[in-house]
Amino acid sequence: MSDDINIRIEGRAGRITLTRPKALNALGHDMCLAIEEALDAWADDDAVALVIIDGAGDKAFCAGGDIQKLYDTGRDGDFEYGRRFWRDEYRLNAKIAEYPKPYIAFLHGFTMGGGVGIGCHGSHRITCETSQIAMPECSIGLVPDVGGSLLLARAPGHLGEYLGLTGARMGPGDAIHAGFADHYIPAAHWPGLVEALCTTGDVDAALTPLGETPPEGALRSAQADIDMLFDAGTLPGILDALRSHSGELAQQSLGKIERNAPLSMACTVEMLRRLRADSADIRTALAQEYRFTARAMESGDFLEGIRAQIIDRDRQPRWRHALDTLPEDAADTMLAPLGDQELTFATGG
Repeated sequence: MSDDINIRIEGRAGRITLTRPKALNALGHDMCLAIEEALDAWADDDAVALVIIDGAGDKAFCAGGDIQKLYDTGRDGDFEYGRRFWRDEYRLNAKIAEYPKPYIAFLHGFTMGGGVGIGCHGSHRITCETSQIAMPECSIGLVPDVGGSLLLARAPGHLGEYLGLTGARMGPGDAIHAGFADHYIPAAHWPGLVEALCTTGDVDAALTPLGETPPEGALRSAQADIDMLFDAGTLPGILDALRSHSGELAQQSLGKIERNAPLSMACTVEMLRRLRADSADIRTALAQEYRFTARAMESGDFLEGIRAQIIDRDRQPRWRHALDTLPEDAADTMLAPLGDQELTFATGG
């Protein structure tokens, strides 16, 4: 087994622990495959009543995917590695959302990007005092993926557009309000909770006595303003609304949006519109995300976003399009069907 992940059975629980604390438990390709293999084995194992996934260290459950190899291979002109990584990762995300047994994720510290994909689709999503959940992909030339677009589309009102375009971080109260988490349990109770889950295999009996009301977040009180500012249905319409309001929320949101990749944001808005219109499920959302990510290196801003934010860290990305001159058909082009390259959720494909 890789040193990056610890997979084992303890009592009635299948346990998965991400063990890369110095890298904020970033999710690599091999880790995705290992998690999937374990979930497949445990699905029909009567000795395993539930699955627990957590992360080592104090700072993060999982702060995203391990993008260094994605960047290196993409820079060398190998776009297929990234496509294979995303196909395998998205298949895992769907498997978690559809898993037949309780899947309990302990979301301490940062849960972002790929961490949302393995932490926020299961049956029980637990936060604590340090939880910070976000989908910041538009800042690196990607879109909210790993099924995150479905969570955003299902969030109350137009929180999805706000969270997806700005990458705003959610504490435990906001994450529960937005539908990214279910429970708030102070971290001091977590070791005993894990022990009870492993011993009894009874989720409700273990969780119910420990749940508390989370600290009040900012999103609930800002809901009406967010709905007003982000309901246009297109990126230009949202920009017009933000620019016409002088309030703090509007101006802070505009400042964040002006730094992000215009193509990614336009596609994000369009993705959410389509998912809501179709009453979509996890596979529909992932398939639509893959249409973007399959093109993200060659036709999008992903490589430039990673260069600017992670590699060189100059924070000066040179996006393909300016915010106010993005072609009207840009989102439709990036989200167009891929023909025989569409996501199938089949192993190896």
